[in-house]
Amino acid sequence: MEYLPLFGSVLLIHLLAVMSPGPDFIVALRNSLTYSRKTGIYTSIGFGLGIGVHVFYCVFGLALIISTSQLVFNIIKYLGVVYLAYIGVMSIVSKTKDIDIGSEAHKKDISHLKAIRIGFLTNVLNPKATLFFLSLFTFVIGPKVPVSVSWFLGLMMMINTTIWFSLVAIFFTQKKVRTFFNRNQKVFNLIFGLLLIVIALKIVFT
Repeated sequence: MEYLPLFGSVLLIHLLAVMSPGPDFIVALRNSLTYSRKTGIYTSIGFGLGIGVHVFYCVFGLALIISTSQLVFNIIKYLGVVYLAYIGVMSIVSKTKDIDIGSEAHKKDISHLKAIRIGFLTNVLNPKATLFFLSLFTFVIGPKVPVSVSWFLGLMMMINTTIWFSLVAIFFTQKKVRTFFNRNQKVFNLIFGLLLIVIALKIVFT
């Protein structure tokens, strides 16, 4: 009961952060519409696992190294920039193909493991996510909170992230939405790609 207010605060802050547009949202949307609903959900699992990495280094004190070493943070930053730009370029040059939402097997779909890997790397290499968790564990959760409580909060954030982006995948793969996407797939791929590249450039100059 002692930590109930903390649970509420952390979950609200994290939910607002997860719901705000960013690389995770764009990649979840792109994978769901370009490939399939299942791929979108597995991408969401990747996001959740990525949250686990952020929680790990914050709980075990590696956050101090990241927050005090400009070199370490810049390495994370530019790896994220390269990865986001790569996904963006791949989206722009990808070929269009209609996908039947009722079909179980999609000829151009990617494997579940690859979808998880895309979600995982997108989240882990997002410097904004790094800064968010550094701030969250430093100023909201604090160093005096027991490790077990910190891990529980981390697990809840992992689950919330997976659930939220799974809902995004489910909603945007409704038949009417998918039909509209199929008709304008080339335009959407271009938009998704450009948005990811813009985010990458914004990170470079931030």
